[in-house]
Amino acid sequence: MSAPTILVDPARVIDDVDPRIYSGFTEHMGRCIYGGLYEPDNQHGLADPKTGFRTDVMDVLKELKIPLVRYPGGNFVSSYRWQDGIGPKELRPRRPELAWLNEESNQFGTDEFIDWCRELGTEPYLCLNMGTGTLEDALGWVEYCNSSANTYYANLRRKNGHEQPHNVKYWSLGNEVWGPWQVGQMESQDYAKKAYQWAKALRLLDASIKIIACGETGYADWDRVVLKKLAPVVDYHSIHIYTVSEGKHEVNVMGPAAAEKAINITKSLIDLAKIENDLSKDLTICFDEWNVWDPVRAPGEDGAEEKYDLSDALAVASWLNVFVRKADVVKIACIAQSVNVISPIITSPEGLFRQTTYYPLHLFTNLMRGASLDVYVTTPTPDDAYTGTTVPSFVQKLTTTAPDAEKLTKFVDVSAVFDAQASEVRVAIVNRHAEKAYEVPIKFGADTKVPGEVKVYEVWSESLKDSNTFGQDKVKTVEKSLKWEGTYELKAHSFQVFKVEV
Repeated sequence: MSAPTILVDPARVIDDVDPRIYSGFTEHMGRCIYGGLYEPDNQHGLADPKTGFRTDVMDVLKELKIPLVRYPGGNFVSSYRWQDGIGPKELRPRRPELAWLNEESNQFGTDEFIDWCRELGTEPYLCLNMGTGTLEDALGWVEYCNSSANTYYANLRRKNGHEQPHNVKYWSLGNEVWGPWQVGQMESQDYAKKAYQWAKALRLLDASIKIIACGETGYADWDRVVLKKLAPVVDYHSIHIYTVSEGKHEVNVMGPAAAEKAINITKSLIDLAKIENDLSKDLTICFDEWNVWDPVRAPGEDGAEEKYDLSDALAVASWLNVFVRKADVVKIACIAQSVNVISPIITSPEGLFRQTTYYPLHLFTNLMRGASLDVYVTTPTPDDAYTGTTVPSFVQKLTTTAPDAEKLTKFVDVSAVFDAQASEVRVAIVNRHAEKAYEVPIKFGADTKVPGEVKVYEVWSESLKDSNTFGQDKVKTVEKSLKWEGTYELKAHSFQVFKVEV
């Protein structure tokens, strides 16, 4: 087995990391909204008495410096009437909710979400209902949020206490319209034709908005058809992928390799659509749902409250490495979701705790900003590391279908950024091997001088099954300084970020 080596050169820039890759997602699903970010009847003093927002949740989310939050779904949006969620709360109708088979009280709606975003310091991103909704509904929502004219919905917003427009910049044309679980499922050609007309009309009302097309996985024929038609009228193409562990750590941590391959394919489809439409405009990826989620372990209809362990934290770190490496084409990514539902934060009426997945997300959003660097890594692949054992089925499938599978499934997974303002290189390293530690040389560019001391932020625990709960954080970030001698021992199943002055 060859010894792994990491080569980092601040001169080899891929593109600037867009801070929006650290965005969030809130949906009317389980306890994400009610009992999560909004709980006006909280009996333990944890809700703002004026807004009903959970103040402890707000404080923790502020630590993540979230630039953008998608709302209100998700599957929920495909039968959602935004008009039900505005105006006096005692007059708002209670509706059957078809995505997760619940009831929706509509006590939290557009204005509450915008106010919550402003308090958090983040930008709102609204998803339009292309299931039961009409173009007239969509135009009304944009008018309500963005218009300063003397027109019906703009005046209704003023009547509801918001004199100034909300200025919502980001709007997506439906959610997973390709899926059989979706209210209003469509064929790709039908969706593309309809979405094209919606995009034209929305821009007539507000030419400043950014429009996101509904993609699939990025490598489906749906993506090809939709991109070819909508490339002239949209700004982003969304894709959704969740990875599942199947109860195996190797499958869990190697899962994001599938997303990286999907991004590569999507980029090619974007290039093709731009050629076919003779376009020179920017058109990039909005990866607006991603996470580790096992629907068998945490069913959506039961609220999808995953209990994450260290293996899941390493998988999330691997996901985030992908987005940093693909900084040239992934400009927005929204972890699904922000509170309770497959989330890094779990609440109870008495408080909250940070799940294992919170810690890599916190390190990335606070440290991994700047210019993404093209890192070269030599390290064992699963086939090498598992000689004489059964190769995980996911890895085996990827290896036989993707020519670059070995590059995507290395056990030592790395991304790096150069922060010019701080004159620092930050290197995020996941040792995805369950049992083996590696003594890894980390080499920098020939013109790069490294001082004698570096800082390391490490997420690790004895067992891959270790998880957190109320009052007990087995998995968390440990910060340390060390004398730099050119190598570092990566513990088995560990994640770390190096901060190096250069």
